[in-house]
Amino acid sequence: MAVTASMVKELRETTGAGMMDAKKALTETDGNMEAAIDWLRTKGLAKAAKKSGRTAAEGLVGVAVAGGRGVVVEVNSETDFVAKNAEFQALVRDVAQAALNASDLDALKAQDMGGRTAETAVTEAIARIGENLSLRRMAALEGETVVSYVHNAAGEGLGKIGVLVALSGTDNGIGRQIAMHVAAASPAALDEAALDPALVAKERQVQFDIAKESGKPDAVIEKMLVGRMKKFMAESTLMGQAFVVNPDQTVAEAAQEAGVTVTGFVRLAVGEGIEKAQEDFAAEVAKMNAGA
Repeated sequence: MAVTASMVKELRETTGAGMMDAKKALTETDGNMEAAIDWLRTKGLAKAAKKSGRTAAEGLVGVAVAGGRGVVVEVNSETDFVAKNAEFQALVRDVAQAALNASDLDALKAQDMGGRTAETAVTEAIARIGENLSLRRMAALEGETVVSYVHNAAGEGLGKIGVLVALSGTDNGIGRQIAMHVAAASPAALDEAALDPALVAKERQVQFDIAKESGKPDAVIEKMLVGRMKKFMAESTLMGQAFVVNPDQTVAEAAQEAGVTVTGFVRLAVGEGIEKAQEDFAAEVAKMNAGA
């Protein structure tokens, strides 16, 4: 029986197996879907489907830089233990390298990694490692010079927080210091012009409501509002923040002193925005005993 693309797609969706594995399973079983599922199970390649519903909120970010382009990717796992797994770390490094040739996350998932796509490489790793894994995010940055930094490093180019900073001018080490600052301070934007107008408007309303509670005249409230918004802008933007290396300077002043201009930054932290399932110790022990 001829194996069609739709059959391969159906088997992949049912089992979570990679495309080539699904095709081989159908070929080996003469197109019998049930037999193909069993074939994949015997090879340990259908386990991914059973794990796909689990929350993957741990893992690693990986960074890679080549010339004037840098990328940072996030690959999630269910537990922090897997982040210490050598195979998982190698996977994240390979995905980061593949991202250098991808324009966005969809392009990265389709990027070739040794004869299979990055998405397939992650799916295949689920069966071997035994946890749900997810290629969640990718960000890229270009500039005259791009510097990378990883915080809580698990290995070369791997960590819990990945940062890229783009500079123009000769970098004499200030780039890494600014990248470390970004990791620590998590600015919302490069400068005031880059701040989300909706965020600014929301903060202005909050500060206005707070000031209004004071019962002071409108003219006084307006002055209070100007001061508070100026502080908000300084604390929210990379250029306005006090430099962690020397708090007597802003990042903008430190960059100017070093003879460089910061043209952009990217910061990704593992698990940002993922709602992690909470389970108490007693419930965990009970579940283990139930499965014994």
